[in-house]
Amino acid sequence: MNCAPQLEKEPVFAHIAHCAQKLGQPAYLVGGFVRDLLLKRPSKDIDVVCVGSGIALAEALAQHLAKTEGYLPQITLFKNFGTAQVKIKDWEVEFVGARKESYRQDSRKPLVENGTLEDDQQRRDFTINALAISLNAADWGTLHDPFEGLHDLKRKIIRTPLDPEITFSDDPLRMMRAIRFATQLRFDIEPATFEALPLMKERLKIVSQERITDELNKIILAQEPSYGFKLLFYSELLPIVFPEMAALHGVEVVEGKAHKDNFFIPCKYWTT
Repeated sequence: MNCAPQLEKEPVFAHIAHCAQKLGQPAYLVGGFVRDLLLKRPSKDIDVVCVGSGIALAEALAQHLAKTEGYLPQITLFKNFGTAQVKIKDWEVEFVGARKESYRQDSRKPLVENGTLEDDQQRRDFTINALAISLNAADWGTLHDPFEGLHDLKRKIIRTPLDPEITFSDDPLRMMRAIRFATQLRFDIEPATFEALPLMKERLKIVSQERITDELNKIILAQEPSYGFKLLFYSELLPIVFPEMAALHGVEVVEGKAHKDNFFIPCKYWTT
């Protein structure tokens, strides 16, 4: 599949491609922007991975725009992480060098080393987020899809690119992200991926409450948050991330009288 027609609608992609070619660093659009582009969902957040230095490419782009467009965009460098962000009008472009990761058992912070595009795609959380579009002259606009993410987009499936137990063990927050993406996109979670959630649920205990709360808030802001909370319930994650809500489940019997199940009670705010 070739996405060149979509790229040609926005000059920012040609500017990035020009700078990448001058630096001799192959560059690709990756992740959520590619997913949303293919789903025809609006997005102004661009992720670019290059085989080289993401910071060098960001700095080159800023200087290039200053010379060709007459303005110096805002650039923020995160040298400790080897990443950079460039704000170009209403676009926010994140740059990172291609990398591969390994994880310690007690942490979701990876050990990082330089890698190839394929290495970078393998470290992604889901197949639909492992898609990449080339910004290189040799294959401009070509979709690189090693894990059949396009097929999963069409089937409306959330699936991990590698064994789900490995994916969730490496970074347990991905379990919350699986449910968040399913809720936001109204996708199903592929059976093997879903079955890994209760198996790996205890790994969530190494994730900060702040990160978990952020994912819960995104589920709440989705069009139908009840879908996400039901997935959390059936995956056995809810008692870990929101025990107060999990406690609402069940019908209590007091003096022979059964009370309603407050978790599954239907109302106009809680769709079924």
